[in-house]
Amino acid sequence: MIGRGSPAGGTRCAPANLSAEWLAAQLTALIGPLRGRRLCVAFSGGLDSSVLLAVLARLRRSNRLSLRAVHVNHQLHPQASRWAVAAAAQARRLRVPFERIDAAVLPRPGESLEALARAVRYRALAAHLRATELLVTAHHQEDQLETVLLALLRGSGVRGLAAMRAVTPWCGTLLLRPLLPIGRAQLERYAREHALAWSEDPSNRDERFDRNYLRRSVLPLIRQRWPSAAVTVSRSASHLAEARELLEQQAAEQLQDARDGSALRVSVLSRLTVAQRGNALRHWIAERGLAAPDHRRLREIAGPMLRSRVDALPVVRWPGGELRRHGDRLFALHAAVTAPAERTWDWRAQPWLALENGGAIGLVRESHGDVRLAALPLRLTVGFRHGGERVQGARGRLALKRLLQAGGLTPWERAAVPLIGDGERIIAVADVWLDPAYRTGAGHGTAAAAAEAGRFRWRRDRD
Repeated sequence: MIGRGSPAGGTRCAPANLSAEWLAAQLTALIGPLRGRRLCVAFSGGLDSSVLLAVLARLRRSNRLSLRAVHVNHQLHPQASRWAVAAAAQARRLRVPFERIDAAVLPRPGESLEALARAVRYRALAAHLRATELLVTAHHQEDQLETVLLALLRGSGVRGLAAMRAVTPWCGTLLLRPLLPIGRAQLERYAREHALAWSEDPSNRDERFDRNYLRRSVLPLIRQRWPSAAVTVSRSASHLAEARELLEQQAAEQLQDARDGSALRVSVLSRLTVAQRGNALRHWIAERGLAAPDHRRLREIAGPMLRSRVDALPVVRWPGGELRRHGDRLFALHAAVTAPAERTWDWRAQPWLALENGGAIGLVRESHGDVRLAALPLRLTVGFRHGGERVQGARGRLALKRLLQAGGLTPWERAAVPLIGDGERIIAVADVWLDPAYRTGAGHGTAAAAAEAGRFRWRRDRD
C-alpha cells in the first residue's frame, strides 16, 4: 500500500536542518519502505536538484536504493551544453548514473515558452523512465508559494490552488516532491556545509517570465509584511487539496461507465451536467499525465467538442497536450513537440524502446509469438511515416496507408505508428502487421523454435 501523505505539503514538518535521516523519513511517510526502491531524480544541476541528489546519494546505501539522475537539455541558452557537462560531473562525483536527454523547445506563435518547456521536459522524463522507477523532483516551499499565487492570478480553480502534491500518480508511476516542506534557505545552507557545486541559469533572472517576476519583484515585498507567507500559503493549499480529493473521488466514480480502454465514451460523458463533465475531464486529463488545459479550452471540450458531428474529427490543443474525438470516443494525447527521427534498436539488449513522442515499442519473447527471431538482424530501425510507403505482403506490395486504415487505427495513430525496418525494408508496422518473410514457420511449436519466437508490442502512450 503506497502512503499518500498530506496532498500538498508532505507528511513531516520542516526540520531545523535538512539531513539524509529526515529525507528518508519523509520518503517513507510518502511511499512506504524504501528498501529496493528505484528513484530517478530530475536533475537540472541547479541548487535545488543538486542538494536533492546529494542527500539521496547519502542515504542510498543504508536503504539499498537504486538511484539515477536524468538531465533534460532544452538547448535554450548558449551555456546549456556546458551546464549538462557540469551536471554529469556532479553526478559522477556522487557515483550516481547519469543520463542526458536533448529535448529542444519550439514554441508556436502565442505559446508560453515556460509552459511548453515544462511540458516537453516532463514528456521526455516520462519516455526515459525505466521499469518501476519513481520520478523525484526538487520542488520546495517557495516553489509551492509561487505556484499558488500564479494559479490565483490566472483564475485557477480548486485543483490549481491546491498546488503541488508531495506524491502524485503520474504516467504509470509516482511523481515525488519530498522537499516541499523545505525552504530555499535550508537548501543553501546544506549546499554550503557540504561544499556542493551547482550551475546558475541566468534566465532565472529574466523578469519577462511570470515566475521570475513574482520571485524577484513581488515575493520580497510580501515577505517583508508576512514573513511566514510560504508556510501559511502551503497550509491553505493543503486545505484546498482536501477539497480536490473529494472532487477526484466523484470524478473517478463518474468516469467508470465512460471508460473505453484509454479513451472515454462521448455518449456517456454527455449524460453528466456541465459541472460534472468539466470535473471528470480535468481528472481524466491529469490521469493521462497531461498538464491541465485552461478554462476556455476546457469549456470547448466539454461543450462544442462533445456536441460535434460523429464524423467531424475535432481536436482541441494546449501546450503539451491535445484532445481528439473519433466517433464516440475521446482521446487525450501528448502533443507532438518534435519530429521523431529514425532510430537504431538493439532489440536483444533493449527489449523495450521508448519513443520520442510517447509510448514504446517492444519485442517480447513468447512461445506462441509470430516473429521468427532468428530472421531478425541484430539491429533494427524504428521510424515513422512520411507518406507513400509500401510494404511487402504475401501477394505483392501493399500501400501502408491502406494497411493502417484496414487495421482500424485512428488518423493520428497512423502518423505515430512505429515502422520497424531491416535496412530499407519495413518488416513490421508496430504490432498491427508483420512481413510474412519474418513470421514463424511450420517448425514452430518445438521447444527450440518456441525459444526463438517473439511478438512486437506497441504501447501507444505511457499508462
